[in-house]
Amino acid sequence: MPVRFIDVPFKSDGTVGGVALGPAAIGLGTVTVPIRGATPDRGEYGIRSEAALVAMVADVEAAVREAWAANNVPVLIGGDCPVVLGALRALGGGLVFIDGHEDGWPPLEDQSGEAADSELGMALGLFDAPIPPMIRADRVVVLGPRDAEEIDARGVHRIDDLVVFRDSAWLASASDDELAAVLEPAGEEWWLHIDLDVLSSEALPAVDYQQPGGLDWNRLEHVVGVILDRPGCRGASIVIYNPQLDDGAAAPRIAQFGRALGTVLA
Repeated sequence: MPVRFIDVPFKSDGTVGGVALGPAAIGLGTVTVPIRGATPDRGEYGIRSEAALVAMVADVEAAVREAWAANNVPVLIGGDCPVVLGALRALGGGLVFIDGHEDGWPPLEDQSGEAADSELGMALGLFDAPIPPMIRADRVVVLGPRDAEEIDARGVHRIDDLVVFRDSAWLASASDDELAAVLEPAGEEWWLHIDLDVLSSEALPAVDYQQPGGLDWNRLEHVVGVILDRPGCRGASIVIYNPQLDDGAAAPRIAQFGRALGTVLA
């Protein structure tokens, strides 16, 4: 099946710069999901740009379903992480979630209020949110976070006891057999989500929230290849690139990665 690249220039703080410019800079998309009603203000649930978030999730769900109806494999190019919520709503299956952060934060008043910190928590129903729960914890495999120290310091409950969870150090060194074995809970139909901040700052400096550690490009590509050897992937999302931080220098490398992923999916 051919791949349909779908740009989703959503930015969780309600503005239009930064990672919202990533999809156009990468240049793979043939379809663009419009972002409606963006604002930096917090809404009823403490999330910034709640109306735009709700609209985006519905629009991405429709775009994913349209791709499937045309016998295409959808690949979302974000923006930031909440674009995956529309895919999960469309699929109703499992999730393999590759990310440098756990993204289960509740919308605390002294935190950013950005849905990109919270989308997995919303999907799992860990707190009240403008988006209802859409996936069971026992269908989620989380790979690559390295922000446990920050979460623990704030006294926020981590998700590592709710889902299948392997941190960045494990992901950097796991054998192919170990990696393949940990994917079992995703089930027969699943979505692959890749936040590029799972990479090290040396591999990709153009992300807004840098952290020590992370993978290099070769390891990420190898990991994704092993994951996609498992049958049942119905689509993927690639998110988090801020071309304003490097004048677009990394865009060709990300496009190369996206095309290679699309070739395997096709």
